[in-house]
Amino acid sequence: MSGATAGEAAGSGPGALRLVLATANAHKAREIEAIVAGTGEDWIELVPRPPDVPDVEETGDTFEENARLKAAALAAATGMPALADDSGIEVDALGGAPGVRSARYAGEGASDADNVDLLLDELRRVGAGQPDQRRARFRAVVIAVFPDGSEIVGEGAVEGTIVAAPRGAGGFGYDPVFAPDGLGGRTFAEVDPADKHRLSHRGRALRALLVGLRSQAAGVGGP
Repeated sequence: MSGATAGEAAGSGPGALRLVLATANAHKAREIEAIVAGTGEDWIELVPRPPDVPDVEETGDTFEENARLKAAALAAATGMPALADDSGIEVDALGGAPGVRSARYAGEGASDADNVDLLLDELRRVGAGQPDQRRARFRAVVIAVFPDGSEIVGEGAVEGTIVAAPRGAGGFGYDPVFAPDGLGGRTFAEVDPADKHRLSHRGRALRALLVGLRSQAAGVGGP
């Protein structure tokens, strides 16, 4: 599908839309693949990021800007439509931090545990000890960028609370300390992946993106 426009790629028939994943995060790539597979949209094929493509510096001030940077770089490098997401957690008591710096909150190269520890330390520092003082949301923006520069965007968010200490063995990132509304106080790390994907910011953003791709396809007789 090298050089395809959004309309041509989305409208060329079932199984025809190949999107190269821009993420270099293996956890995130597996989650994106699982969410898309769970929608039953079998006309979408996700292609792994080529290992020889260099990392893309995330210099944007918003999730959308960073997602666009990554997707555009992969589309330019491969000549294929590319899919990228940028996501993070926003904590009200911390003025919306870590936000776009979620993956690097404790510094470049920080581990998930480092970031979680700093987040909990910061909440203690500002005296946010009660659940109603620890409100937060996960937010994600997913973009498909085509080699001609056209794009389709999906956004998603989920509200919840930061718990006092990590719980659960699943998920990644801040999942062990984020209890979304609607799961009875369980964190994303304590629930089955299917339940997480149903509620998660990334699941909502990807489903919104697929609606956009289908809408584009409908205009040109696609799937």
